Amino acid sequence: MADETLSLFDDGVRGRIEALRKEIEHHTYLYYVKDAPEISDGAFDSLMRELRVLEREHPEFADPNSPTQRVGGAVGDQFAPVRHERRMYSIDDAMDFDELDAWMDRVVDTLGSLPEMVCELKIDGSGIALTYEDGALVRAATRGDGTTGEDVTANIRAIKDVPLHLREAGMPGIARDGSIELRGEVYMPKSSFESLNRAAAANGKQGFANPRNAAAGSLRQKDPTITAGRDLSSFIYAIADEQALQATGQFELLEWLGQAGFHVNPDVKLVSSREEVRAFCEAALENRDGLPYDIDGVVVKVNSFAQQAAMGYTARAPRWAIAFKFPPEEKATKLLDITVQVGRTGALTPVAELEPVRVAGSVVARATLHNEDEVRRKDVRIGDTVIVRKAGDVIPEVLGPVESLRPEGAVQWSMPSACPSCGSPVIREEGEVAYRCISIDCPAQAQERLVHWASRGAMDIDGMGDEIVGRLVESGRVMDVADYYSLDETELALLDMGRVNKEGNPIRLGETVAKKLVAQISDSRTRGFARVLFGIGIRHVGKTMAEAIAAAYPSMDALMQASEEDLAAVEGVGPKIAHSIYVFLRTPDNVQVIDRLSKRGVIMEQESPDASEQLPQTLAGLTFVLTGALVQSGMTRDEAGAALKARGAKVSGSVSKKTSFVVAGEAAGSKYDKAVSLGVPVLDEQQLLHILETGEVPSS
Repeated sequence: MADETLSLFDDGVRGRIEALRKEIEHHTYLYYVKDAPEISDGAFDSLMRELRVLEREHPEFADPNSPTQRVGGAVGDQFAPVRHERRMYSIDDAMDFDELDAWMDRVVDTLGSLPEMVCELKIDGSGIALTYEDGALVRAATRGDGTTGEDVTANIRAIKDVPLHLREAGMPGIARDGSIELRGEVYMPKSSFESLNRAAAANGKQGFANPRNAAAGSLRQKDPTITAGRDLSSFIYAIADEQALQATGQFELLEWLGQAGFHVNPDVKLVSSREEVRAFCEAALENRDGLPYDIDGVVVKVNSFAQQAAMGYTARAPRWAIAFKFPPEEKATKLLDITVQVGRTGALTPVAELEPVRVAGSVVARATLHNEDEVRRKDVRIGDTVIVRKAGDVIPEVLGPVESLRPEGAVQWSMPSACPSCGSPVIREEGEVAYRCISIDCPAQAQERLVHWASRGAMDIDGMGDEIVGRLVESGRVMDVADYYSLDETELALLDMGRVNKEGNPIRLGETVAKKLVAQISDSRTRGFARVLFGIGIRHVGKTMAEAIAAAYPSMDALMQASEEDLAAVEGVGPKIAHSIYVFLRTPDNVQVIDRLSKRGVIMEQESPDASEQLPQTLAGLTFVLTGALVQSGMTRDEAGAALKARGAKVSGSVSKKTSFVVAGEAAGSKYDKAVSLGVPVLDEQQLLHILETGEVPSS
């Protein structure tokens, strides 16, 4: 009898817990998805408190999809790979209405007439795939390379408008086996992005470049509580396998998603003519600034799933969809000043100091003006109202002045005759556009050289960025790259970062960061001669050039003995670069730094592979170009390039008719487009891995 009573009690507790979870999910949906709350915040908090108490007292009824577990679990060390049910394709772009019309022409050619289409806003966020089994969220993954993403389930549970369970209204729509994978976008609202960057600035930290980067970075936090504090939202709009749902087209899918409890963008329209498509795109462009989130275009899709299947896919995108991309957003603002920045080679670059203005998702306050000739060509003057945009929606660019608003007395700008960093004379060599500071002791050049030495392409000292380098220079601890190798953990840990904490005490770098940096510095000693050659900052010697020179002269001693004529004979070098190398290696201050690097253990010779270990040179005579991110393998493009070279291939930075193959990773850009236009074969990452493993290229 006692056991029966206990069972009845457990059933009662379980029933109350399940009822609370259901009620809380209902009110969460109304608040975050429908923006139509039915109860007060206090009443909602009361329900949540009761549920937490019951779950704490009865852990046997724990459920990872309980509303109390939206933020919970241990901090992860890494994100496990997740293979998507079906590939998450990219969407081809239409950069103007002519290209949009051309896509519709292709649709008509395939289907015989223009079908019903769905127009949706293109959300500027981070792609996500959500898997539900029997109505419960079991897994969330990033887009990754389209085939494999990263498991971010714990972080997705922290996003309030992502349902942990499908609403009952959506369950009958699932056609088979109770499992369904849905796709969409996680984004950060503009207001949340601005608050996040204000908080970062108040704490002396670097903010995010735009809401898209903020969303992607927040989604990959190892601690879900950080993700929860970032105020992310979602729009869900696609399904991996349309046969898993009793829907016949995209518009019907969106209706089902809303019924199932997902946040679906309301700005969607079912259309059947070119005029309607164009009108939707024009309205979206006109209204984009008034939206609480960023968009960068409009996605147009053939509505019918059957017609989508008939059109099929290219190697990278569906033929039944196109993304009409907005032209770069342009804003007017005031040019407050033109300052001059000194680079690591002494080049002086004019920089526009702007009245802050929001452009393409982030606030712009500075933009390069490149050189004096460019300033004169655009005729921008201090005090002008200027037009600003982001080239490629990324890099701030000043287009020119609004001359009708030019203030009286505004004068043409000229490059200063003395370096703003050290006061030394500046010169402009014949045939060049840049002015340069000729002092090797210029502190601005020293800092830029130090940052360059630590950069990923050079010695790859992870964590040694502008801020830390700047503090090291100001404190006198580091003046040239050889000084890195005399730093110890104790002095680094005590480095004053130029800020104070709440108690007014100076903030120090700290033991943890110091230990990591010293380890990175130590590891950099063995990066190889080509990286050293690139890292020391010889003018005109980029990474690829450094590799070519190191192949011809595999040690610093051999290189320093080479004549200008010998250097000029190296493939791709020529007289100008040869002269730059020759002069650099015979400048006493530079020789002294190189000598100190060698004495402190930095390897100054290229390791020659043992003949028995050398891979067969099966790729000799082939030229590869790498573009996009290699997500699946985890390799950088540099690492993939090195692996190709190890088999005899040449790796180039640009596509031409002589290119043998272009390897297109995630977010491949203009190089992919040029390869297609030239008829150069394009390989995906899986094919690259096959080549690296076997040394064999595809037969077709």
